[in-house]
Amino acid sequence: MPKVKEYDIVIIGGGPAGLAAAAEAKRSGTDSVLILERDKELGGILNQCIHNGFGLHTFKEELTGPEYAARFIAQAEELGIACKLNTMVMDIGSDKVITAMNRQEGMFQIQAKAVILAMGCRERSRGALNIPGYRPAGIYSAGTAQRLVNREGLLPGREVVILGSGDIGLIMARRMTLEGAKVKVVAELMPYSGGLKRNIVQCLDDYGIPLKLSHTVVEIRGKERLTGVTIAQVDSKGKPIPGTEEDYCCDTLLLSVGLIPENELSRGAGVAISPVTSGPVVNESLETNIEGVFACGNVLHVHDLVDFVSEEAKAAGRNATAYVQGRKKNVSGREISICPADGVRYTVPSTIRREMMDDKLTVRFRVGNVYRNCFICVYFDGERVMHRKRPVVAPGEMEEIKLEKEKLLSYPDLTTITVKIEEE
Repeated sequence: MPKVKEYDIVIIGGGPAGLAAAAEAKRSGTDSVLILERDKELGGILNQCIHNGFGLHTFKEELTGPEYAARFIAQAEELGIACKLNTMVMDIGSDKVITAMNRQEGMFQIQAKAVILAMGCRERSRGALNIPGYRPAGIYSAGTAQRLVNREGLLPGREVVILGSGDIGLIMARRMTLEGAKVKVVAELMPYSGGLKRNIVQCLDDYGIPLKLSHTVVEIRGKERLTGVTIAQVDSKGKPIPGTEEDYCCDTLLLSVGLIPENELSRGAGVAISPVTSGPVVNESLETNIEGVFACGNVLHVHDLVDFVSEEAKAAGRNATAYVQGRKKNVSGREISICPADGVRYTVPSTIRREMMDDKLTVRFRVGNVYRNCFICVYFDGERVMHRKRPVVAPGEMEEIKLEKEKLLSYPDLTTITVKIEEE
């Protein structure tokens, strides 16, 4: 194996998170930055997301996915950030030695002072596993169908049923309709949609596509090619209710049953993984339990807006630079736990070291149900310090709170911050 190359910061993944982290690390004073990307081009999943709605927070204008990615690719090029495309990372050691391979160099190793994990997420497929029937042609994940239509110019089918109401599924309902297919129904197992409200309105309501909540596919028909499916209503435990079956003739079934962070590399490196998010457990600096290894974007937790991915990734880039420069090495100090409770499923970050945090810290979280006319509350140990009314909060939309360093310092004995939902 050739001589080990050295870089200050190595970023795994060249999608929106990796690009934003790299650019911010370079601007923060780190000259030696490298992006490793397994695809043939930078930009990640945004390259196939040709719909608009990106960039409203970051650039104050509405862009398509490729346009949004192009802005950050241009920044990386202007800053002279090194990049290796078509490069697969095989392993990340606890000593931050990265083993990777590509056609030009074969297998090689890189020694990093800091690593930023930005591998993104993948689609769940397990929602299809319990559906009785054969596995005929015509069953796709929503993301695969998106790539076929938007990048390859291929239409998967003409009569479509979609299982799951995640954002990709909602967007593909509209996309397939615009390409001339007939989307007959979107079935959602949960009693609420997993997507953004605006996508339900713009992608389903505007095109007269029905959304059936608390429904799932119970039968697949067809042997060589899909010929139809049966959906049924489910009870509170997710079990089909006899007598509620509805048959749909279709040649295509799209599965939009959620996303999961891409963390095989993280697990192999010994990174602690949250059982709720399936992403790394991080502190206020977005640093994992392995010193000098940071995580951001959808590999950390699945976001609903790419603008928030970029914002989080910039913080990771700044913090990684501070670590490399010796300004954010581990210090002895009391660690404050952030605990989700009463409707809040998780928080990112999970812990805070006051000495290390910026003046303001964004804590992001998701709720586990739909709550109306409720309050987002924050408690410092037993004292309520925030009580913010919201007309509605839902699992499909990420929430956030801001914590101020100055306020935290005024509670020297603080051990636990609790974030919860309180109803009227």
